[in-house]
Amino acid sequence: MTENEERLTAGRERTHKETGEDRAEHEPRQEDGAQVSTGSETAGAPETAIPELVIISGMSGAGRSTAAKCLEDLGWFVVDNLPPALIPTMVELGARSQGNVARIAVVVDVRGRRFFDNLRESLAGLDTRGVTRRIVFLESSDDALVRRFESVRRPHPLQGDGRIVDGIAAERELLRELRGDADLVIDTSSLNVHELRAKMDAQFAGEEEPELRATVMSFGFKYGLPVDADLVADMRFLPNPHWVPELRAFNGTNEEVSAFVFNQPGAKEFLDRYAELMRLIAAGYRREGKRYVTIAIGCTGGKHRSVAVSEKLAARLAAEGVETVVVHRDMGRE
Repeated sequence: MTENEERLTAGRERTHKETGEDRAEHEPRQEDGAQVSTGSETAGAPETAIPELVIISGMSGAGRSTAAKCLEDLGWFVVDNLPPALIPTMVELGARSQGNVARIAVVVDVRGRRFFDNLRESLAGLDTRGVTRRIVFLESSDDALVRRFESVRRPHPLQGDGRIVDGIAAERELLRELRGDADLVIDTSSLNVHELRAKMDAQFAGEEEPELRATVMSFGFKYGLPVDADLVADMRFLPNPHWVPELRAFNGTNEEVSAFVFNQPGAKEFLDRYAELMRLIAAGYRREGKRYVTIAIGCTGGKHRSVAVSEKLAARLAAEGVETVVVHRDMGRE
């Protein structure tokens, strides 16, 4: 071998050795069969937050839908009739949502009975991952369930060609083990919808009072009453800014129009007393499980008086902790 060939060979070996050592510094090491990180992962990667999980199940007709809607109103992400085998996938998607889906409620019932056997396996897998989960089981007496199915004239999901009581008996047997594993059992035999919602609120609303959401809607009587209004107030007892030439072109969001309206006799008194009345009504709505209210404020055309009063009333409600949205239905129609 010539001198040049020896130098070339030595250089290749040195380069190969250095490259191999450099690669080894960046590759994970294997210790006892486990891959050990050497710090090559991206630093500061955000940790996924595992969402809280509630499984809602129980007897058909016992109030599963009402319980689910209650959790939805409390801000839970609710999935109805999800196959149990997909629950871990749902939790994984929630964990990847960067905190946008922190609480998940899944309704599991006999409509998905061919998947039902997978529920215990899915829950066991979630327990190993440290997922905080609870099972809510809705129970009811046979008599109450029969009355409910007869009142809506629908068959029981499991009765087949038999009677309603046959379907109820089959469902009880199918759900026996799940009922035994439940963290919370609610007997709805003698409960109405509002009482069931109150029980769910007591368990899941925490220390905070369930939230009431209000829509304050201005409208013009000449265009008809809002069909979705829970409460209606008539502002036509106040002078109409339409007949003031310098205000006619503006609407109730204008400061001059609003000042004109609330400088009229009775305007401020109405706002004060109506806001006080709404505090009383809102407390009753919360007790009865009503979470949404639409307050319609009307005047002739829905442009001046109703708009000005709606804006002020919405601000009062928001200041008292009511989540409020303002809608001016007829403003701009003239």
